[in-house]
Amino acid sequence: MAVKFFGQFLVEKGAVSRIDLLQAIDLQEKTNLKFGEMIVKMGLMSSADVERVHMAQRNEDLHFGDMAVKLGIITDEQVQQVLTHQRNNHLYIGEALVQLGVLDKEKLEDLLAAFKKDQQSYVSEKIEIPANIPHKPIWEMVADLTYKMLTRVAGISFRPGPCSIVEKLPSRPVIAEMGFSGAVSARYLLSVSESTRNLVAKAILDEDSVEDEPEEVLDDSVKEFINIVCGNIAAKAAQLGHSIDITPPEIVEDNGSGVDVPQDHTGLMFPIYLSDGEVFELTVFIAKG
Repeated sequence: MAVKFFGQFLVEKGAVSRIDLLQAIDLQEKTNLKFGEMIVKMGLMSSADVERVHMAQRNEDLHFGDMAVKLGIITDEQVQQVLTHQRNNHLYIGEALVQLGVLDKEKLEDLLAAFKKDQQSYVSEKIEIPANIPHKPIWEMVADLTYKMLTRVAGISFRPGPCSIVEKLPSRPVIAEMGFSGAVSARYLLSVSESTRNLVAKAILDEDSVEDEPEEVLDDSVKEFINIVCGNIAAKAAQLGHSIDITPPEIVEDNGSGVDVPQDHTGLMFPIYLSDGEVFELTVFIAKG
């Protein structure tokens, strides 16, 4: 068993083909507009307004609607209008497959029940930090803000896996890190595949394609992303009464062998699963004592 999306589960079970799934995802993406896309379609904001909100979200942990209200672009009532429209028109992947005639409703219900049973051990409403790890609220906040920025800044859909203690970080094409000092002493590491790095780069560079970008620019995009994340972590920690200083982001060279957790640190890993089967990791090396 492993953390997976419903679409992956259906393909693995042979209930649908990969082509069927891709067609359903395409229908889903055309139907389920993001908040910014929906609000432009409804004529309540311009594309320039949306970009302004997105940039502001890089520096403060607020939902799109809340940030737009704070910037004075829309009202609370208009936010509720958009949210209601999104809820009323949301299309789940199973419903999309039914609309395409790939599954019938009865079969879908049976598969959903099997999927929930398969994924039961991975479902959690909150981030669970292993026992005996000091400063648990801080690491919960670190994971939470990373997940939020993956969605808001990078536009990546994912499912978080259960947190665990590790002794080694697996080798990845790109591993970026920042150091924490002050209230906690730790290293924040984000390890990604080339395809995931390119997803982050497209968001940071605001480009539809990054195929022609040099490796250095793509790697710098991951560094900029964790700079955004860790900047938000430091700001949120200050609100909670903790002073955390961060170092400039760096790329870690692992020479294909992975990164060992230093003996005087504890490695806390948060796996992140993407809908295409890719997996990458948020890992925190926490200094003991």
